[in-house]
Amino acid sequence: MKVSNEQIEATLVGLLSALPPGKGVDPTEVARAIAGNDEKVWRLLMVPIRAVAIKLADDGRASILRKGRPVDPHDFKGVYRIGAAIAASDPS
Repeated sequence: MKVSNEQIEATLVGLLSALPPGKGVDPTEVARAIAGNDEKVWRLLMVPIRAVAIKLADDGRASILRKGRPVDPHDFKGVYRIGAAIAASDPS
């Protein structure tokens, strides 16, 4: 199954837009939304989904969450979720 980064991004953005504030989506949910429930198929999407999530975080369109908190998208390991973009704090 060939899936483009654009398809992954569209699916991810769609799932994020349906979430309540402060919640995140599990990357496996994104994979299953694209590939169905066959684990042998959706598992192949995990690396591309991570890359798209990092790109969206770099663009300020999503955030990478570990234990419910935003982390550096280029320095995280293990289980993560993808959340809506975190607004920058107002320094004043």
